[in-house]
Amino acid sequence: MMDSIMPCCGKLPSWFCLALLLLFASLGAQAADISARNPQLSVGEDGYVLAADFSINLNARLEDTVARGVALYFVVDFELTRPRWYWLDEEVVSRSQSFQLSYHALTRQYRLSSGALHQSFATLDEAMRILSRLRDWQVLDKGSLTATQTYFAAVRMRLDVTQMPKTFQVNALANRDWNLSSEWARWNVTPGDLAPSAGMTNPVLAGVSEGK
Repeated sequence: MMDSIMPCCGKLPSWFCLALLLLFASLGAQAADISARNPQLSVGEDGYVLAADFSINLNARLEDTVARGVALYFVVDFELTRPRWYWLDEEVVSRSQSFQLSYHALTRQYRLSSGALHQSFATLDEAMRILSRLRDWQVLDKGSLTATQTYFAAVRMRLDVTQMPKTFQVNALANRDWNLSSEWARWNVTPGDLAPSAGMTNPVLAGVSEGK
């Protein structure tokens, strides 16, 4: 889009061209996106636990949707496969964890929920900060992996519009503002080399507690 603007600038005042460039730059900055960082498996009390950080940027449309009382559902997907030289890689485990982000007008607070765990926040930024930090999610039981085997692990976060009201699902199909998903973050895992987990009190979402 920027390239298509440049040929026209020769026929227009420089200040007008600069205004156009700033306008399109600001529109690009408003794009929603998610990226996954620092994924790692560690050894917990009952099995293998996952931690990862996510950079989550919501556009104005998604922020307005939440502010109007419509919940957004974010899903973290995790996959672990075992390589096989003679055939396709074997799927060891595939798990998903869903998080609900909502706004309650009566209390003027945002709420982040995952199963029985939930917590309220005064601002959207505070809720997103917690959502971006996945901690101690148990994805495998003890004894399910071979200590010396190298596995392929992958994790991503996405906005799941299928859990939203039907009217929003239809809108999402025709509008890429709703197409929000990170790329898969991939890394190799050898169970025998994994460090023990830090053992957080509140699993899955750092800082989210039950019944608050």
